[in-house]
Amino acid sequence: MKIAILSRDGSLYSCKRLKEAAQARGHEIDIIDPLSCYMNINPAAPSVHYRGHQLDKYHAVIPRIGSAITFYGTAVLRQFEMLGSFPLNESVAITRARDKLRSMQILAREGIDLPTTGFANAPDDTADLIALVGGAPLVVKLVEGTQGIGVVLAETRQAAESVIDAFRGLNAHILVQEYIREAEGRDIRCLVVGKKVVGAIERQAKPGDFRSNLHRGGTATNVKITPQEKDIAVKAAQTLGLDVAGVDILRSNRGPLVMEVNASPGLEGIEATTGLDIAGMMIDYIEQRARPGFRLKSGG
Repeated sequence: MKIAILSRDGSLYSCKRLKEAAQARGHEIDIIDPLSCYMNINPAAPSVHYRGHQLDKYHAVIPRIGSAITFYGTAVLRQFEMLGSFPLNESVAITRARDKLRSMQILAREGIDLPTTGFANAPDDTADLIALVGGAPLVVKLVEGTQGIGVVLAETRQAAESVIDAFRGLNAHILVQEYIREAEGRDIRCLVVGKKVVGAIERQAKPGDFRSNLHRGGTATNVKITPQEKDIAVKAAQTLGLDVAGVDILRSNRGPLVMEVNASPGLEGIEATTGLDIAGMMIDYIEQRARPGFRLKSGG
């Protein structure tokens, strides 16, 4: 097969591993910077051009689109979808997952357990918003944040009011979320491919922090997850329409809670910790799905 990876940086671990896994299976693979693509949106002959040349058709496209370029990156992915390429995560699913508020509303609608979460706009909503999630301590998140950036733990009511008002002063969209104290700075990252959790790690925040992201200095260890955790991870990914997802779960006193669903999960931490060939599993999934006559699962 002919496969394209949409990424701004082909030297990143995940891109290199996906390329290696595809080539090991005999596929031809190109890494394409989506910001260097431009499109002819013609109903009779749609096309994607790249650095002065029209691209050939690809059997499959793997989007590794960073949050900073979601709008243009998903537009390019949609064009490949129009040309009949199988997308390992459709453009509409990526935009769904990237909007934290929208994704949580969709997950809640399907009955998936989440930390109690509030969203508001006007400054005079602050007191009731804090009460809505059970008071301090609480977590304040930028809707557009990623990798733990724009996530603040407010330990007192006064601190919570100050953080919320500061974010609002910047015209930022925020979520206010209950703090799951019993998680003790740990979460479970489940890597979902298709209808299976193919790998899982427990991430522990560095001392003095509560954010377990590996990019923020957290550490990872192997973990055995429960059937309930497997089910909720797969259901969360499928609810958002994602073929591949990193589903972050908190272990709370009331059961597993989905904290976030990542549409472009990094592979380095989970492959290094588990020793599993996650990249190879993703290519295997493409081989199963990118077949002649393939049609997209959902509209644009």
